[in-house]
Amino acid sequence: MKQLPAVTVLAALLALPAAASTPITLDQAMANPDWIGPAVETAWWRWDGKQVFYKQKRDGAQLRDTWTVDAGKAGRNRKVDDAELGKLDSATVIYDEKRTHAIMLRNGDLFERDLKSGALVQIRRANGTQIDAVQYAKDERSIQFRIGDDWFGWDRAERLQVPLASVRAAKDPNAQDPDALRDMQLRLITTLKRQKDERDAARARAEEERRADPTRAPAPVYLGDKLSILNSHLSPDGRWLLVVTGPKDADKGRIGKMPKYVTESGYEEFADERTRVGRNSPRDQGLKLVDLATREVKDLSLDVLPGIATDPLAALRAAQKLDPLKGKRPVTIGSSGDAVVWSPNGANLAVMLRAVDNKDRWIATVDLPRAALQPVHRLTDDAWVNYDNNEFGWLPDSGTLWYLSEESGYSHLYTRDAGGRVRALTQGKWEASDVAWSADGQTAWMMCNRATPVAYEVCAVSARDGSTREVSHLDGGVEDFRLSPDQRQLLVHYSAPYLPPQIATLPAGGGTAVRLTDTRSAGFKAREWIQPQFVAVPSTHGADPVWAKLYRPAKLDPGKTYPVVMFVHGAGYLQNVSHRYSVYFREQMFNNLLVQKGYVVLDMDYRASKGYGAKWRNAIYRQMGHPELDDYLDGVNWMVANQQGDPKNVGIYGGSYGGFMTFMAMLRAPDVFKSGAALRPVSDWTSYNHDYTANILNTPDLDPEAYKVSSPIEYAQNLKGNLLIAHGMVDDNVLFQDSVRMSQRLIELKKDHWELAPYPLERHSFVQPESWYDEYRRIYQLFERTLKP
Repeated sequence: MKQLPAVTVLAALLALPAAASTPITLDQAMANPDWIGPAVETAWWRWDGKQVFYKQKRDGAQLRDTWTVDAGKAGRNRKVDDAELGKLDSATVIYDEKRTHAIMLRNGDLFERDLKSGALVQIRRANGTQIDAVQYAKDERSIQFRIGDDWFGWDRAERLQVPLASVRAAKDPNAQDPDALRDMQLRLITTLKRQKDERDAARARAEEERRADPTRAPAPVYLGDKLSILNSHLSPDGRWLLVVTGPKDADKGRIGKMPKYVTESGYEEFADERTRVGRNSPRDQGLKLVDLATREVKDLSLDVLPGIATDPLAALRAAQKLDPLKGKRPVTIGSSGDAVVWSPNGANLAVMLRAVDNKDRWIATVDLPRAALQPVHRLTDDAWVNYDNNEFGWLPDSGTLWYLSEESGYSHLYTRDAGGRVRALTQGKWEASDVAWSADGQTAWMMCNRATPVAYEVCAVSARDGSTREVSHLDGGVEDFRLSPDQRQLLVHYSAPYLPPQIATLPAGGGTAVRLTDTRSAGFKAREWIQPQFVAVPSTHGADPVWAKLYRPAKLDPGKTYPVVMFVHGAGYLQNVSHRYSVYFREQMFNNLLVQKGYVVLDMDYRASKGYGAKWRNAIYRQMGHPELDDYLDGVNWMVANQQGDPKNVGIYGGSYGGFMTFMAMLRAPDVFKSGAALRPVSDWTSYNHDYTANILNTPDLDPEAYKVSSPIEYAQNLKGNLLIAHGMVDDNVLFQDSVRMSQRLIELKKDHWELAPYPLERHSFVQPESWYDEYRRIYQLFERTLKP
C-alpha cells in the first residue's frame, strides 16, 4: 500500500464528516450579531488575582458594561455596579520589579495600587490632557510619566507631582545667531557690552539657583526650530532623555474629497480622503540624546547601521531614470518613535529602527557617555520586513536583551547577553508572538502554533535551555493571554469556529482551564452548525500545503457533482483558517447556507496570509494576486478531485483583499471561475495607502510594472463570466472610486453580465443589517442563477 504524505494523513484525520446542521436563513445570518451573543472583550485581573473583570457589549446598544467573576469559579458572573467603578483595577497595568506595587491607567487617570494591602492612590486626575507614557523610576518608589513633551515624577512618600524634563522644538530664546553688526556694536559701544554682560550673568546665576534648588522645575531644553518632536523616552534613573525627531513640515501629499450623498442635512457633504501610495512616504527620523545633568544635546549618528548606505532598490531606480539615492536611506523609529526600551536600572538603552523602504530592521543599543549607536541585530529581506512580531526588551538583569526575529524564516525568540552571545530560545516551522516574561527572567510565555499552523495555544519557554511546552489546551483556539499579578495564573481569551471569544483561567505552569464565560445566546447555542474541516491542500507550485476550511454536506451523494464556491478572506496579511472564531462569522453562516442549498465551499489561507512564516508572506512581492490565484486554482482542482466539485460551475467571493482576489480570479482565470462577487475591492493598487502597498509593490514611480501586473483593472478585457461588484460609497479604506473606475472600464469594453451595487451609508466594514442582507442576497442570487445546472 502506498504511504500517504503526512499532511494528507492529517487532512484525512481532520476532515471528519460534519453533523447535520440547523437550517439558517439569509436574514438570520445577516442580522444584528446581538442574536449570537456578545464576545468577551477586554479582560483583566483584580489586584490580588482572586477575580477577573471584563467588558461586554450591552444587548441592543453600543454601550459596554464591566462584569466580574471569581477567577476559579465559573457561573458567578455579575455586572459591576456604577458605585464600584472608582475602585476597579485596569487592563493597563505596569508592575514594579518586585511586584509589590502596580501603576494603572484608567479613563486617562493615573493610579498606584499596593499589591499587599490593596490600597489605591490616585496620582493624577485627567483634565483633558493625555498621559502618553508611564513607568517606574529606578528607585521603584517613584513614578515617571509624560504628557506631551514634558516628563513628570511622583514620589510615593512625598505624594508630590514634580516636573522632571521638558524639551521644545524651538530656538532657545536666550541664544543668538551670529550677527556681524551686533558684534561690531558690542565691540565699539562699552555701555551696550556692559548691559549684555550683566544680563548674561543674571541668567547664569538664575540657572545655577534653579539647579541647586530641588523645589524648582528644570528649564526646558531647546532643540531648535528646524524639526518636530515625535516622542521622548526618559531613563528610569532620570539622567538621560532620548528624543525622536522628524522633519518640521512633512508633506502629507495630495488628498481627495469623498462625497456623502445621504446626509442629515439633505445636502451633499464632503470629507477628506486618505493619501495614495507614493504621495506621502514616511519621512526620515532622527535621535537626540539629552544629558539632563549637563543639559548637553547630542545627535546619534545612524551611519553605523549596517547596510544603511546601500540602496536595495537601486536597480529599479536606475530603470526608471530616477536620481540615485544619496547618503543613507531614510529611517523611522517604530510607528511614531515608540520603539525605544530602557533597561530597568536605566543603564542600557535599546532602539529598533526601520528603513523607510522596509527592507531592513535594526536593533541597536546606545553607548550613553559617547552618545553612539551600537548595532546588535539586523533583519533584512529582499521583499519586506514584517510589521508584526517585532517585540523586544530587557530582562530583569538589565544586561540581557531579548527580541523576536524572522531570521530563520519564522518568528522566534532570541536573547543576547551583555557579552554579545546570541541564543535562539525557540525554533521550528511555527510562529512565536506576544511574549511575556516572568519577574525573574527565567520563563517566557508566548503565543505559539507548534502543532499545526491553524491551532494556537500558550507556550512556556525556559530562558536556561530553551525547552518549550504548551501550557494551555484549549483546542487550539487561544487568542491572547494575561499573567496574574503573582504570575501563577493565566487569564486567557479563547474561541472556536462558532464560539465568540470567551475567557478562562489556568495555572501558569499548565493544567486544567476553568472556563469563566459563555456569552452566546440560547438560540445560537441550540443550533447545530457545519463544522469547518481543516484540510491541507497540496500545492502544485512549489509552496507548502495550503491550509483551508472546508464546508460540505455530512455525506456527499454518490455520482453527484456539486457547484463549488471559493471564499477569500480580506486584509491581505490575516489568518482566517484557524480554530478561533472568525472575523468573518457572517460569511461562515453564509457558507452554511450555501451547503444547505447544495454547494461545497472552500476558504483558503492563500500565500500572504499570516501565521506561516516570512516566505509565505513575501511570495506576493511585486506580483500581488499571482501566487494567491495559483493557490486558489489548486483549491478548485482539489475540490473537483476530492469533494465531487463541478469544474464547470465554480464561484468565488470575498471582501477587501478578498474582493481584489475575486477580480483577479475572474479576470486572470476566466475559464475556471464562472461567477464572482467582489466586495469593497481594490481595482488599482496605485489608489491604495502607502504603509501597506509600498511594502509589497514599492512605489508607482519606482516600480510601475509591479503595479501594472498586480492591478485588476489592467485585466478587465478578459471578463467572461458573471461579476457582482458591491461597495460602500463612504469607504475610507478602499475608496469607492476603485469600483467606479472599474465600472467605467467595463462599460468602455462593452462587457456584459456585471453589475455594481453601491451602499450610500456604508464604510469599508458594513454596519447596518439591511446592507449586509442586500449584499449577500445579491451574492446568493448570483450563484443560484449562474452556478446551478
